[in-house]
Amino acid sequence: MDKTANLALVMQMIDAAEKNIQSAKQLLREAGGASSSSSRHATSAAIFEKANGLAGGGEGDKVIEGVFDGQNMIGPEGKQYPVPANYASKSKLVEGDVLKLTIAEDGSFIYKQIGPVERRKVMGLLMQDEKGDYKVIADGKTYKVLLASLTYFKADAGDEVTIVLPQDIESEWAAVEHVIKRGEGHMDAEAGDDLGSSAAPHMDQDMEASPSVDSEEF
Repeated sequence: MDKTANLALVMQMIDAAEKNIQSAKQLLREAGGASSSSSRHATSAAIFEKANGLAGGGEGDKVIEGVFDGQNMIGPEGKQYPVPANYASKSKLVEGDVLKLTIAEDGSFIYKQIGPVERRKVMGLLMQDEKGDYKVIADGKTYKVLLASLTYFKADAGDEVTIVLPQDIESEWAAVEHVIKRGEGHMDAEAGDDLGSSAAPHMDQDMEASPSVDSEEF
């Protein structure tokens, strides 16, 4: 192995070590209770307040507007409406996005994103905690991500992930945009433009659990 190859290998090892140290520090902060829930509480309150100012929510309404909280749409009066994981993943929804829900005559739920918030992108490291849940560590914080996105990209713990976050609020959830497989050194060619048919088995299970839920653009 020549000197150039050796240097490249050393740099890769240093980069991996730095990411592992970052992950370890974040886990220590969480275990020690250093992560406060006050900012998350403020974000949730802001989402509920924003949702209460939107249309719909009364008896007999067929069109309801709400705010995405990372998993569900929060409608007026704080009522939750399930958002399919494959739709949220494909659309790269982030907390604070305004959605319109149309309830069809057959009971189907049809979602449309009508008010996206400002976004920012950061690189992070995908990890799996002791409960088996996947999270991304980025900018010294831990973010939850939808398993549907990770399965689509065939992501594993230790991979680098580009995530999308709301620009102006502290979020608990992030949307996955790209995955760089560990050790491959290149971006996953599939950029998430066709989430749906190739999604994970658990996504099919989610849809079966709520068969009346549908989404626009699918």
